[in-house]
Order: sequence, then C-alpha cells, then structure tokens
Amino acid sequence: MEWSPTGRGFTTRSGEPLDAANFRRDFKAIVKKAGLKPEWTLRELPHSFVSLLPDHGVPLNTIALLVGHSSRATTEAVYRKQLRPVITKGAEAMDDIFAEDREGETAAGQEEGDAVA
Repeated sequence: MEWSPTGRGFTTRSGEPLDAANFRRDFKAIVKKAGLKPEWTLRELPHSFVSLLPDHGVPLNTIALLVGHSSRATTEAVYRKQLRPVITKGAEAMDDIFAEDREGETAAGQEEGDAVA
C-alpha cells in the first residue's frame, strides 16, 4: 500500500490510523533495539521525563506545562514518587540555609547574646 497523507501525527507506514496494538508492537521493537529491558512500557516514558527534568534545573511549573497539567499541584500528585527526591533535596537546602542563619543570628535578626528590648 502506498503512502496516503492524512494529516495525522502518528500513522502506519502507509498513512493509515495507528491503533494501540501497532503502537505497542513498534514501541516494543524500539525498546529491544535500544537494548533496554523488555519489560519497559510506554507508561514509563512520562515518568522518566518528569524524574529527569528537575535534576537538570527545570522548574516544577515548567514540567507541569510540558506534561499538560493545568497546575503544579497536579504534577506533584501524579508524579510524587519521581519528584520526592527533588522535593527532599529542596527541603535539605532550606535546612542548610536556615541552619546558617541560626549559627550567627536569632530568628529576630539579633546577634546571639544580644539583649532583646
């Protein structure tokens, strides 16, 4: 069958609509060719995408837009396992920042040992 342009983004080699079975079969062949474990599934693509971006400095609001969520909260809820290390890293950074403040100053901004009026 010859190619027939239909305006679709994903089609068979002849331009016909791509059904789920064709897509899974093609994906499985790509996984095998790439040398990945055969258990790898399509579902893992967005999860991998979301877990890799924060490690490279992409803000969570941007990730939410890239995966089609209307808010950052949705992304955090759906991908909490992938984002937990990033959120933990952020919390640890805040602990370090505030620990430095506590070493030199009190919460009120006074030097340690200064009397509070």
